[in-house]
Amino acid sequence: MIKRTILLLPLLAALAVAPVQARNVVTDPSAPRALPADGPVSVEWTDPAQFSDLRFSRNRWEAEQGSWVQQLAEYLQERAARRLPEGQRMDVTITDIQRAGSYEPQLGINYQHVRVLRDIYPPRMTLQVRITDADGNVVSEGERKLSDMNYLHNGTQLRNDPLRHEKRMIDDWLRREIPADGGLAAK
Repeated sequence: MIKRTILLLPLLAALAVAPVQARNVVTDPSAPRALPADGPVSVEWTDPAQFSDLRFSRNRWEAEQGSWVQQLAEYLQERAARRLPEGQRMDVTITDIQRAGSYEPQLGINYQHVRVLRDIYPPRMTLQVRITDADGNVVSEGERKLSDMNYLHNGTQLRNDPLRHEKRMIDDWLRREIPADGGLAAK
């Protein structure tokens, strides 16, 4: 027993002084909850721990990995800025995200970290949107519920992007919200 303890002490000491590998997770309380104000579109988001993608996940640890919330916010900001007419401003708050697919750990240990894409797991987002004109007058405002129930059948050019279905859904919404002629769609 003493021999095991003596052998274990150096190992424990090494673990105690070893740098802790920080995980990049969307639920990190010190992570930003907004993109830097840059241009006519501002994007912020509520606590990702409350997003459907995490609350209803069958593998929460895997679902919170990465910076997917920030990546979607950056994509939304960049694409909306392209479509927004000169002088207008858009403020968006992302209040919920459910990414396409779901974890199905019941398929076995080899699949517990794999997002399975099925018709029953469409991507969804809920946004609070406010668009103002150059004088600060509200042009459009309210909650937007995005979803793509046909996501498996829609072609996409972003085949290797794990967020391709969500990005396509954002693009489809922006085409409806801000038509190419620069006018806003009727709500």
